[in-house]
Amino acid sequence: MFTVEGNALVFSRRGETVRICAQGQDALRVCATPFPVMDQTDWALEGAPVLPARITVGEAGASVANGRIRCDVSPLGQLRFFKDGAPVLCEYYRMYEYDMPHTPSLRLLAREFVPARGGDYRLTARFEACEGEKLFGMGQYQQSCLDLKGCLLELAQRNSQASVPFVLSSRGYGFFWNDPAVGHVHFAKNVTEWVGESVKKLDYWVTVGDTPKQLLQNYTALVGRAPEFPENALGLWQCKLRYRTQDEVLSVAREYHRRGIPLDVIVIDFFHWTRQGDWRFDEKYWPDPAAMVKELKSYGTRCMVSVWPTVDKKSENFAEMNERGLLIRPEHGCQCFDFLGDSYIYDATSPEARRYIWEKCRQNYYGSGIDMFWLDEAEPEYTVYDFANYRYHSGTALQTANIYPVCHAKAFYEGQKAAGQKDICNLIRCAWAGSQKYGAVLWSGDIQGNFETLRDQFAAGLNVGLAGIPWWTTDIGGFFVDVTAPGHKELLLRWFEWATFCPVLRMHGDKGPSTIPPLDERDWGGGFCHTGLPNEIWSYGEEVGAVLEKYVRLRLSMKPYLKQLMREASENGSPLMRTMFYEFPEDEACWACEDQYMFGSRYLVAPVLYAGMTARSVYFPAGEWKNIFTGETVCGPLRAEVPAPQDVIPVFEKL
Repeated sequence: MFTVEGNALVFSRRGETVRICAQGQDALRVCATPFPVMDQTDWALEGAPVLPARITVGEAGASVANGRIRCDVSPLGQLRFFKDGAPVLCEYYRMYEYDMPHTPSLRLLAREFVPARGGDYRLTARFEACEGEKLFGMGQYQQSCLDLKGCLLELAQRNSQASVPFVLSSRGYGFFWNDPAVGHVHFAKNVTEWVGESVKKLDYWVTVGDTPKQLLQNYTALVGRAPEFPENALGLWQCKLRYRTQDEVLSVAREYHRRGIPLDVIVIDFFHWTRQGDWRFDEKYWPDPAAMVKELKSYGTRCMVSVWPTVDKKSENFAEMNERGLLIRPEHGCQCFDFLGDSYIYDATSPEARRYIWEKCRQNYYGSGIDMFWLDEAEPEYTVYDFANYRYHSGTALQTANIYPVCHAKAFYEGQKAAGQKDICNLIRCAWAGSQKYGAVLWSGDIQGNFETLRDQFAAGLNVGLAGIPWWTTDIGGFFVDVTAPGHKELLLRWFEWATFCPVLRMHGDKGPSTIPPLDERDWGGGFCHTGLPNEIWSYGEEVGAVLEKYVRLRLSMKPYLKQLMREASENGSPLMRTMFYEFPEDEACWACEDQYMFGSRYLVAPVLYAGMTARSVYFPAGEWKNIFTGETVCGPLRAEVPAPQDVIPVFEKL
């Protein structure tokens, strides 16, 4: 039953073949398939070498060990994982053949392959649930739960949802589901269950460590880490829906310059182009992009443009891309996306399609000096998220859709790198495992402007960092916003104060009510689409503007520290926004802190997440902590009520 093949333990039973090998520090990878030959696709673990492992085979089963982790395999194929000899993770197995303390008559296998229409399999992988266990990571979901125990999460990409299936456990292990298939995971009280709707094999990876930092370091060493973040993007990013003309962009940049407020990046949003898929400026409203970029650079401001993956059937590039097979193919129907056009979506999983879109953007944007790209709609967004209806170069959407945002980021990163650019930093609306190595700043999508949504973003930002994505941002104040609504200014202040202590400080949003008429009557091009109200920091009155400017200058004063944090992300995978237990894993109270965090190792940040709140409770771990605004100090461990007037976010420096 058990054999050793190279550095791997392999066993077969009842039509299933399982392979366990060592990959990474204190880590093991498990693959299983009902097919005669194991699929060799490595997905996010591509390039990770197989290491020598300690493999033992005996009458009572077999074991594979790598450093501090060991996997024991029972005679009937159940897997149990140990850290330094102590159990941390066990497959859920309920079969009458095996002597165990649970009901055997259920006849439930830990690895269940059910034939799916089309010849492949629907996979369910089950693991024992452990009382008191806390789980974190998994990417970005629109919910306020920081601890994911008890949560049901879709393994699929949507606008504002980024599924990155690495989970970090309070029991001292990290688990990565290395499969881009659409599915779900349920971290239930009685069982953990991973499901892939259409797969060729099971593929997961487990690592162990004493601290969350060790686990994240082990994981990112294999799937990749962010490059060095450019210093000239650490300050304020200015955006709105949407700057419609070259003159509008320059007038905003000139006003920032006149006011003496440094502006690192200004963003040109969608429909600056002619049609979706043309990937070029509408010359009527953008007559000289090169001159615009030159003036912006004179103010110390970089220019970013929005690039959608959608290709309108009327686009100048549609016929060629369709003929060459560079588009995602619907199995039924004749489009993928119907917002402001009848569009298909380019297939980022195709190397040829990636080269095609970069070449268009190189000619039409990069050649004018624009070196930052906003990769919107990068899930990609469909009019209907019917994943069974789309086929990619990499396979069916059900099997491979979650890999799309990684491939899309790769298209631009590799193109810019080949062009000689060093300071690559692009904005993207979705991510999967490994996206971070392609210079991508994930933002949390088109979200509502209210305090409930703010609380969702707080949890999302911390969990996506624990999933290996350190560069992250939100639309300050929310995307869908009525600026005349009661309480909006309070929301904007609280959101901006918190964003000052996020990886990227970025103004954006569709600020309504939308009362600005279009520039012309064409149903295409840069003038027909609507725009939102002004969204610059002076747009909300002198009192609010003064507070926002104060925090911009605070952010700028922190640039040396921000550079240090970004360097740590590149070197060991640490996020900038860190859950309290990331820095204080021995403090049990920190594992229960769900409304405050550490910004790096130095600053404790306790944002105000509820309307009308002017004071809040803060937990201080052991040590001395100084209020950065008042200079007052407190000594932990201690929980205390601290003042939080509308213009102040409670932040404390660890002394």
